Amino acid sequence: MVNALQTRREDPALTSFFARSGPPAEWRVADSPVAYQEALDVMEQRAADIAAGHAPELVWLLEHPPLYTSGTSARPDDLIDARFPVFATGRGGQFTYHGPGQRVVYLMLDLKRRRPDVRAYVASLEQFTIRALAAFNVRGERREDRVGVWVARPEKGPTHEDKIAAIGVRLKRWVSLHGISINVEPDLSHFSGIVPCGVQDPRHGVTSLVDLGLPVTMHDVDVALKQAFEEVFGA
Repeated sequence: MVNALQTRREDPALTSFFARSGPPAEWRVADSPVAYQEALDVMEQRAADIAAGHAPELVWLLEHPPLYTSGTSARPDDLIDARFPVFATGRGGQFTYHGPGQRVVYLMLDLKRRRPDVRAYVASLEQFTIRALAAFNVRGERREDRVGVWVARPEKGPTHEDKIAAIGVRLKRWVSLHGISINVEPDLSHFSGIVPCGVQDPRHGVTSLVDLGLPVTMHDVDVALKQAFEEVFGA
């Protein structure tokens, strides 16, 4: 028995639906932590330029200084200890933590030219993340009642699962903003200041690649992300 929770099936048509003709998406990797408000400003401007046809799509890989963000479904009681700055954001979801050692991937993609389907896009982000994790022999899984990507931790209990990646999405004129975050080697204790993504079940925690015993660098993850992006979204 895997779990009482059902794993979503992979959609084999994701690649064909989300691939598009035209110029490839630009890839950008920040070489130092990016302030959250600065990142928001860049995303907003780039999304507007993409919608207007003035700029190509952008995939932006970065880290943030320690902070918490609250999505449109965030509950005030889920902020337990505001030890870091808290930013309200227009993405979906609840509270999450960002900080050094976590690879944040902001995707500004033109869904009008790919596939204007929000649920399918979220599923494609999950699959994008799962394929990147598979490069390190980590089996990431979806859950019907919990957004994000999870890994089974049988050593902690037969039904214990830890979240290794979060997903939050916003659309403006069918251009996506925000995206995913993968825990590579963040300080996991910082998640204790919030109820991560509103999940309170003690069987559900938070993990990272290094916590799983994998000596993975941020560059390793970036290479895996690029390959997975091409598989799901096209070259």
